[in-house]
Amino acid sequence: MSQEFELDTDDLARRMDGAISNLRTELASLRTGRASGSMLEPVMVDAYGAMTPINQVGTVNVPEPRMVTINVWDKGLVGKVEKAIRESGLGINPQTNGTIIMLPIPELNEERRRELSKVAGQYAESARVSIRNLRRDGMDQIKKAKDGMADDDQKFWESAVQELTDDHIKKVDETLDAKQTEIMQV
Repeated sequence: MSQEFELDTDDLARRMDGAISNLRTELASLRTGRASGSMLEPVMVDAYGAMTPINQVGTVNVPEPRMVTINVWDKGLVGKVEKAIRESGLGINPQTNGTIIMLPIPELNEERRRELSKVAGQYAESARVSIRNLRRDGMDQIKKAKDGMADDDQKFWESAVQELTDDHIKKVDETLDAKQTEIMQV
C-alpha cells in the first residue's frame, strides 16, 4: 500500500486567484470615461536613462470624476511625462500647468465603447486560459499519483479541482460582466 495522496488545493486556488487578480489589474487600465489613476499604470516615462512608471516620477491624483492630475516632482521631466502620455495610446491630450499635468478624460463614443468591451473580453479569455492551464496541472498531478490511489479518491480529487476551476471561471465571467457594464454605461 502506498502513501496517501494529498493535492495542494490551496496552492492551486492561490494561483487561480492570481490569474483573477491579474485580470482585474488589466481591466483597471481600460479607460471607461471615468478618471482613474490606474489607467496610467502601463505608461512608462524615459526618466534618468531608464523606463520608469509614471507613479515613480510624480503624484497621480483624481480630483474630479473626469480629470486626472500628475504632479511631476522633477521639473525637467514634465515634457517627457507629457510625451509618454501622448504616445501611450490612451487617447488623452495632456495639458501642462507648471509641474502639474492635467488629463481631462473625454466622453467615450459608442464605437470606442464596443472596442474596449472586446479588449476586456480578450483579457478575460486570457485569464480563463490561465485557470484552465492550472486545472490541467492539478489533473496531471492526480494522474501521476494514480498508481496507488483508489478510484474513489481519484474521482474526489478530480471533482475538487474541477469545482475550483468552475468557481474561478465564474469569478472571471462576473468580473468581465461588471467591467463591460461599466464600459457601456453612458
